[in-house]
Amino acid sequence: MTFAVSSTDFHYEANNKAHHTSEITKQRLILRRGQAFTITLNLHRGSQPEVDKVQLIAETGPSPSEASGTRAVFRVSGPPIRSSWSAAVQNSSSSSVTLSVTSPANASIGKYSLKIQAAKGTPQTSALGEFILLFNPWCADDSVHMQKDNEKQEYVMNEQGLLYRGCAESFSPSGWNFGQFEEDIVDICLKLLDVSPNYSKNPGLDCSRRSDPTYVGRVVSAMVNCNDDRGILLGRWANDFPDGTPPSRWTGSVEILRQWSLNGCRPVKYGQCWVYAAVMCTVMRCLGIPTRTITNFDSAHDTDRNLTIDEYYSVSGQELKLSSDSVWNFHVWVESWMTRPDLPTGYDGWQVLDPTPQEKSEGVYCCGPAPVKAILEGDTNIKHDVPFVFAEVNADKVRWTVGSDGSKKKSYSNTRQVGSNISTKAVGANAREDVTRFYKYPEGSKKERDVFAKAVCNLKSTGTPRCLDAPPPAASGVIELSIKLQKTPVNGEDITFYLHIVNKNQSSKNLSITTVAQALRHNGRPEDPCWKNTQTIKIGANGETKVTLLVPYSKYGASMLENNIVKLTAIAKEEGSNEMHMTVKDVLVAHPTLSIEVKGTPVLYQDFTAEITFTNTLSETLRNCLLTLSGIGLIRTKYEIPIRTVGPNKMLRVTIPVTPTKPGSRMLTADFDCNLFRDVKAFKTVEVKRVY
Repeated sequence: MTFAVSSTDFHYEANNKAHHTSEITKQRLILRRGQAFTITLNLHRGSQPEVDKVQLIAETGPSPSEASGTRAVFRVSGPPIRSSWSAAVQNSSSSSVTLSVTSPANASIGKYSLKIQAAKGTPQTSALGEFILLFNPWCADDSVHMQKDNEKQEYVMNEQGLLYRGCAESFSPSGWNFGQFEEDIVDICLKLLDVSPNYSKNPGLDCSRRSDPTYVGRVVSAMVNCNDDRGILLGRWANDFPDGTPPSRWTGSVEILRQWSLNGCRPVKYGQCWVYAAVMCTVMRCLGIPTRTITNFDSAHDTDRNLTIDEYYSVSGQELKLSSDSVWNFHVWVESWMTRPDLPTGYDGWQVLDPTPQEKSEGVYCCGPAPVKAILEGDTNIKHDVPFVFAEVNADKVRWTVGSDGSKKKSYSNTRQVGSNISTKAVGANAREDVTRFYKYPEGSKKERDVFAKAVCNLKSTGTPRCLDAPPPAASGVIELSIKLQKTPVNGEDITFYLHIVNKNQSSKNLSITTVAQALRHNGRPEDPCWKNTQTIKIGANGETKVTLLVPYSKYGASMLENNIVKLTAIAKEEGSNEMHMTVKDVLVAHPTLSIEVKGTPVLYQDFTAEITFTNTLSETLRNCLLTLSGIGLIRTKYEIPIRTVGPNKMLRVTIPVTPTKPGSRMLTADFDCNLFRDVKAFKTVEVKRVY
C-alpha cells in the first residue's frame, strides 16, 4: 500500500506557543512566516512511510499560482531553504511521520490550505488542513523584523495602550484596549483585506502582494475609514452623533471591529482620528506588524500642499472660516515598523500610516507609509505622502487680519508652533515618550530651517511651491499681548484669566481691546463665539498692565458637550492708527475626576472587585448619565450602567465584579458621559496572577 494519511496532528498548542500566537487560540493553527512548525501525519495501517515519494502543497487566495507566490509545491527533503517552502522529517515510524515545515520569510500572509500528493504518477491530492500565516517580527529575514524583545512585546504583543489627547500646553493619556488577540479578531482583520477594492478588482494580485507590509499597511489605512470602500469607521466632526456612538465613548477596538463584521461590513458610527488610529493599531499588530499610536499636538492640515497654514481673524477677534487649512489641537496616526526596499537606502524603520480620511492619496483616502526619516530630513520627494505628513509637523503658520472691507493684512508668522510634544506610550511602562526629535530638528535651529527650505524645493506639486516668506514687517511701535490663566479651569467653573499688555513705545497708547471665547473642536475648527468683551484702556510709555477677565460657565458650558477646549483671542487696536496686535490661547477645560480602584488580588478565573468613583463638582445636577467599564481579558462583555442623576457636589460610587480570563498585565477602562459633558475617562492597569 502506498503512502496514505488517515489524519493530521497540527500540534496547535506547541506550534502556536512557538509562534507567539497562543494568546489568540490553542484550537487551530496560527503561524508566523519564516519559522518552522511541526505536523504529524498519521498513516493508514499498511501504508508505507516513504515521504520522499510525496510532496506538499501550500495555497492561499481564490486562484493560487506558483508564478504569483500564492501556491507552493515542495517535496520533503533536507534543511529549510531560505526563500522557499520546505519540509524535513523529524521522526518516522510505521504508523506516523512527523515533519518540520518552514514557510519563506517573504510569503504572503493570509489563510492557507495544506495538501499532500504523490510526487510521481497520477496526482491524487488529499487535504491535510488549514492554517493562518502572519508577519513575523521575530524572524531576522522578515521585512518587519524587530530586534529588541521588549519592543516586540510592546508593539506586537501588548493588547492595551495609551492615547494622548488635549492641546499642546495641557494633555493627558487615556487607556485603550487594542484586543488584537481576541480569537475572532484575526479572522475579522483578514476579512478586512478580502473586502478591499484591491481584492475585488484583482484577488490574485492582491493576495500575492500581501507579502509586502508596505502594501498591506496602505490597504489597511484605506479600509479603516469607509470614505471610498466598505471600510470600518464613519467619521463625524460635529456636536451630534445620530444613530451612533460618539467617538469619545469608545475605549477599545474589539467592539468596533465585531460590529463592523457582524453588520455585513457596514461602517460603524462614529470615529475621529484617535479612534481610527487605535483600530488600525489593532489590525496591524494582529497581522504581525509592530505598530504604535502617535499623537501630534498643533497638527497642521495643509490642503493646498504649500507647507503654510493660513488663519483669518476679523478686527473684532473672531476666527473666520475662510481657509480649508487648519491646525488641529491634536491628531493621532500610527507608526509601523518595516523595511522599505522600494526606496533608496536609509528609510527603513518607523513609517507613518494615517487612516483618518483627510486628503486622497493616489485617488484613495489613505496616507502612507511615509518614512519618519524622510519627514525629519525634508525629503518630500519620497513616497508615500511625505509632503502631507511633513506639513503636519512642520508647516509655517501665517495669521491674517480681515478688515471690514474684506482686505487682508498679514499680522503674524510663526515657524515654531506647528508640531509639538509628539507623543507615544513608552516601552514597558504607562508613561509618555516624546518622539518629536525623530520628526523635526529643534525649532529655531539653522538645521530645522535648512530642512524646511529643502522640503519646499523637493516638493513636487501640480501647483507652484511657494517661496520662503520673510516674516511680516514689525509694527511701528511694539505692543505685546499675552493671555495668562489664573488657574486651571474645570468644567462647571468660570474661566478666569488676565491679559498682560506691555507698551514698548516711548509714548502712551490708547487701546481698544476685544476679547472673544470660542469652543474649539479637536480638528481646529472653532464654533461661533460664546462670549465677547470690549474695553478701552490707556497704557503709559514703556508701561505694562494686567486686565483681569472672566468667561462665565453659563456662557461656555453649553458648548462643552463634544468639546473641552476654549480658544481665547484678544485683539488690541491703537487709537488713531491701523496698527493691531493679537494673541491667542487654547485652554483645555478639565472634566471632574473619574477613578478606578481594585479591591482584592486579581487571580485568573477568580473574582475581584473594581470600584469606580466620580464626584460632580458642578453646581447643577447631571442627568442621563452612563458609566461604561471594559477590559480585554478581564470583562467578556462591557458593563453599561445607566444612572439617572448625580446631584451637585455629590459622589457616585459603583462596584463591579470582575473575573479575569487572561493572565498578565491587563487594563480596565471606564468612561462617564452625561447631559453636560462626555469623555470623562479613567484607566487602571491590573496584574493578573496565574493559578498554580
